[in-house]
Amino acid sequence: MAHYHRAEIARMAGWRDRIDRTTNWAITVVAAMLSVSLSTPTAHHGVLIFAMVLVLLLLVIEARRYRFFDVYRNRVRRMERNYFAQIFSPEEGTTADWVQKLGDDLRRPLFLTSTSQALSRRLRRNYCWMFLILLFAWIVKTTFIRMQENAVDAHLVTSMEEWVRNAAIGPVPGWAVIAALAIFYGWILYATLRKQTGEGELAFGNVHV
Repeated sequence: MAHYHRAEIARMAGWRDRIDRTTNWAITVVAAMLSVSLSTPTAHHGVLIFAMVLVLLLLVIEARRYRFFDVYRNRVRRMERNYFAQIFSPEEGTTADWVQKLGDDLRRPLFLTSTSQALSRRLRRNYCWMFLILLFAWIVKTTFIRMQENAVDAHLVTSMEEWVRNAAIGPVPGWAVIAALAIFYGWILYATLRKQTGEGELAFGNVHV
């Protein structure tokens, strides 16, 4: 039992390491794109939108990795909660149903967390802050007139029409870009704040990923 417990911890730790790597990549992307976009007044704000797309891709990858991690974490916590905890501090009324559930999970492993739940959890933990930083940088970038020759004459926009004109990307009009970002960040807000059911191991305490 001890050897099996250690093996499941190793699998869980491996997937946790993959999750951390994806987060590190996302932070690197945000830092790099902010440096490129805000370093000069001639840099286009489209760089920040491209960064949002890249961070979204990394979020989807991390959510998939999180679902695998959650499977192995559930096995480890099931053994710790029902076996090792009973050895150190026995409690009455504990049944052996967990052994049957663990056996069924080993025979037919299933994801315990949906993709939408995984996305929400990773957004709440890390990614919502990255998206907010990119949004703030985009607003700062588009509320200044882009001067092609120097930054001395740059000034804040004085009208909504001017801001919409600054938000344009090539043939895509500014209002379309603003509307797309509003819809996207509306989804980010909904996915971050929405209530979830079936929290699994998260229901047993605050020490979780």
